[in-house]
Amino acid sequence: MTLFDAPLRRSAALLVSLLFTTFFIAGCASPPRATGQNDEKKSFWAGRISLQVQSEPPQAFFAGFELKGNPTQGELTLNSPLGNSLAVLRWSPQEAVLDSGNQIQRFATVDELIEKATGAAVPLPALFDWLDGKNTAADGWNADLSQQAEGRISASRTMPQPRSDLRIVLAAP
Repeated sequence: MTLFDAPLRRSAALLVSLLFTTFFIAGCASPPRATGQNDEKKSFWAGRISLQVQSEPPQAFFAGFELKGNPTQGELTLNSPLGNSLAVLRWSPQEAVLDSGNQIQRFATVDELIEKATGAAVPLPALFDWLDGKNTAADGWNADLSQQAEGRISASRTMPQPRSDLRIVLAAP
């Protein structure tokens, strides 16, 4: 054993530790989500959503969600609390589709699609604006964006009946 063996081993151990740490940190990094080429607005949201409709009988659903796109073309995936896909809603100017895993349904408009999937006529253009922090008016709906900066949005529809209450909690970025 020479005098240089111990410092050489320490240097090698330090180098291996630094390489491991670098690869570990790089493995945790994720690339930024893509938006449209000239689109500075966010086009992806995820979190939890609940919608309660005071109909007879009352309807309610709670789900995880991922929403991407815009009011003209997009996709909404609804997941159970266990992460199973409940439904995927896709819309574009050409079509509006509800894929519930075992059945695919087509609709004339995105409004019909949203109402069939959720039980309420949720105003999609206003919803995208609410997610962006803009308090856009929608017929019969009243949005509360006072906690939007904390990732919480709520909106209620009183007219037309039945009353509907929408709650969204966004996942931390």
